[in-house]
Amino acid sequence: MGKRTRLVHAGRHPFENFGFVNTPIYRGSTVLSPDMESLYARKARFIYGTKGTPTTEALENAWSEIAGAAGTVLTPSGLSAITVAILSVVKSGDHILVTDSVYRPTRNFCDTVLARLGVETTYYDPLVGASIAELIRPQTRVVFVEAPGSQSFEMQDVPAISEVAHARGACVIMDNTWATPLFFPPHERGVDLAIEAGTKYLSGHSDLLLGMVSANADHWQRLRDTFDAFAMCAGAEDVFLGLRGLRTMELRLREAERQGLALATWLATRPEVSRVLHPALASDPGHAIWQRDFLGSSGLFSVILKAASRAAVGAMLDGLELFGLGYSWGGYESLVIPFDCRTYRSATRWDPEGPALRFSVGLEDIEDLKADLDRGFARLRAAGAS
Repeated sequence: MGKRTRLVHAGRHPFENFGFVNTPIYRGSTVLSPDMESLYARKARFIYGTKGTPTTEALENAWSEIAGAAGTVLTPSGLSAITVAILSVVKSGDHILVTDSVYRPTRNFCDTVLARLGVETTYYDPLVGASIAELIRPQTRVVFVEAPGSQSFEMQDVPAISEVAHARGACVIMDNTWATPLFFPPHERGVDLAIEAGTKYLSGHSDLLLGMVSANADHWQRLRDTFDAFAMCAGAEDVFLGLRGLRTMELRLREAERQGLALATWLATRPEVSRVLHPALASDPGHAIWQRDFLGSSGLFSVILKAASRAAVGAMLDGLELFGLGYSWGGYESLVIPFDCRTYRSATRWDPEGPALRFSVGLEDIEDLKADLDRGFARLRAAGAS
């Protein structure tokens, strides 16, 4: 079946739910057993709320099918999915390699919690490719990749990194939120544990917090055991909304791709913009890898402005009417944030020629978005000239 067909039907069993099309919300802790022997055996499909419900099972099974995984666990946020994935693999004394372009909260987790647990983190250049072999030690258990990089959008050669990591006995964990399995099938590309923030494109409406970790057969049982030990359960209502978002995710991703490319192409022509960081553009340094490994792009990208003061950038952003200033993305509304990676890079140097902005393009009319930014650029120029 095609992607859209699978998205519509995966995880649904209407006649187990009295013919209702959608799996209902099951909320609860206690699950009763019919007799003492069944209670002792603990072999029932559901035995306690933290072990799952029909609602969570529906999304777990659907996501596993779409991601090509042996199994999936659901967590309360994208960051919690990252932590469960890493903790399912490492122990005290281990070493992990993490891309220098990683999502900043992932870096914070490595530098604080993992460090306290005796796990050492080394950050590496996201463009290292197969040369990652030079950084792998005997005690290296994880190579953590994210493509494209958070905010700065470097494109990693995930298949090459995975091949080297596996040859040296390391697990490959990937934050695949930007592309989702629809645009980057992680387990086909060599990833062992794939993380998605369902808060973003699975939701599509900025109204839930949800994380998913899918695993291949070699890593599934350990992931599930770690998840069960933490009982880090996603809320029933959020899971239900995730199931609802799943049915239209491909359509929304394709529209996000179209909108994002349209705005990125327009921004590349603006005299205020030095360059656009979007791997689907032919001008991007990572375009060849994106073209080889990815099946599409989403609506998230960044730009580097030409030299401008902080006050000028503030004048531009503060007056925007359609772009909200917010740290999430993937919803129906457009967002923008300024960022500066200099304080949280250690293996590479972030030294752009001007201020950096990250855009999440929503579903508004593209000409309205351009007009809003055009007025913003006018404010930028005026503030810069004053």
